[in-house]
Amino acid sequence: MADEPRARTRHADLSLSEVAEALPGTGQVMAEVSHTFTMAWHAVHGGNWELAAYYLRRTRGLLGGLAVTRPKYLAQIREYDAGHLEPLYASVLERDIWSFDARYEGAVDQANVYHVATGHPYIRWSRPAQVPDPGVDLASEH
Repeated sequence: MADEPRARTRHADLSLSEVAEALPGTGQVMAEVSHTFTMAWHAVHGGNWELAAYYLRRTRGLLGGLAVTRPKYLAQIREYDAGHLEPLYASVLERDIWSFDARYEGAVDQANVYHVATGHPYIRWSRPAQVPDPGVDLASEH
């Protein structure tokens, strides 16, 4: 498209279509969501509530970005955020490990319901037992 607006970077002059094509796909975003969501659980269980809050905010931000680039998921992402991530974040702010664990498991279950509903029943998520980023200090704040 000759009339399409272009964005100039230090490295190239790109059309908006080229910029859009360069955005990460759903699978790539969801892999990062899996990483950050798991890190939140491990941070809570390491006693580092501030780090857990960071990872939950990051999870919410990634999903919010996905809702923009993949609007077909907007309603589910909003529902998931309000029904699962916001209450989970509240548990972190309250430093309530019991409600956090229960809400986390509910969030995992609902994520798997969405995978089935979106035609991806072969994706069955569960929290990895191992910390995905072992270089991060998960101990309580110093």
